[in-house]
Amino acid sequence: MRYFLELVLGRLVTHPEEVDVEETSDERGSLFRIRVNPEDLGRIIGRNGRTIEAIRSLLNAASRDGQRIFVEVEDGAHEGMAA
Repeated sequence: MRYFLELVLGRLVTHPEEVDVEETSDERGSLFRIRVNPEDLGRIIGRNGRTIEAIRSLLNAASRDGQRIFVEVEDGAHEGMAA
């Protein structure tokens, strides 16, 4: 599933080398956290969120075991700032 997501994202963005996908799983399902170059955020989210919703739908349809798939897009705006 992660490979599929990385493949789709790599085709959408202008900086495919900066695509980072982190996967965690629990009893509810799998969570994928996506980080991309800030210039590519609009490409991933799409107009009115249509692109990211389509990606979520594809992943949930491809889920073999019926487990739920969650996808979060991190904007990276707060990275490198002191807490």
